[in-house]
Amino acid sequence: MNANHKVAAGGRAGSDRYVYKLALTGLFAALSYVVFTFLQVKITLPGGDATSIHLGNAVCVLGALLLGGFYGGLGGAIGMSIGDLFDPVYVAYAPKTFILKLCIGLITGFVAHRLGRINDSTDKGHIYRYVLAASVCGLLFNVIFDPLVGYYYKLLIMGKPVAELVLAWNVASTSINAVISTIAAVVVYMPLRSVLKRSGLFEMIR
Repeated sequence: MNANHKVAAGGRAGSDRYVYKLALTGLFAALSYVVFTFLQVKITLPGGDATSIHLGNAVCVLGALLLGGFYGGLGGAIGMSIGDLFDPVYVAYAPKTFILKLCIGLITGFVAHRLGRINDSTDKGHIYRYVLAASVCGLLFNVIFDPLVGYYYKLLIMGKPVAELVLAWNVASTSINAVISTIAAVVVYMPLRSVLKRSGLFEMIR
């Protein structure tokens, strides 16, 4: 194979990988929407507000671990924002959701892929440690900033005086979501990685 053929083959491979990642981003968006919308426990709060226990963030983190921070975060952000838009209680929070979920993905991806380089490692202990650390970092960001941003969003943008009353509930639910999402993401990622590697699909999402 001459140099031109190698360049062409490399270009096709890069294009195929890009299309594959976009398709998987759409899949993760759909999955996060389904999990967030249909597998949530909603808790009604004062002033017509609500918070919920769900695994939507786990899908966002898992996407970032597999596809990288941007694609994984984008999938989670799109899916859960659509979930907000279709829910009359959450519809006004869709912009906040999109930004925060994208940030979860970006932080998770940075720790896992830039710091830990989990895609290049064959050491299961190293991979597990960075998968756990990345999940914790991404979701810890959410524990801090989701209630905080939500508080000011309700108070300043929506003019809701009950923002302070529901802050404690939001902190509690976000913390619970973080714990269960971290466990779920780590438990699912490790065997899923092995399956993808055996099937040859792992190279397509690196």
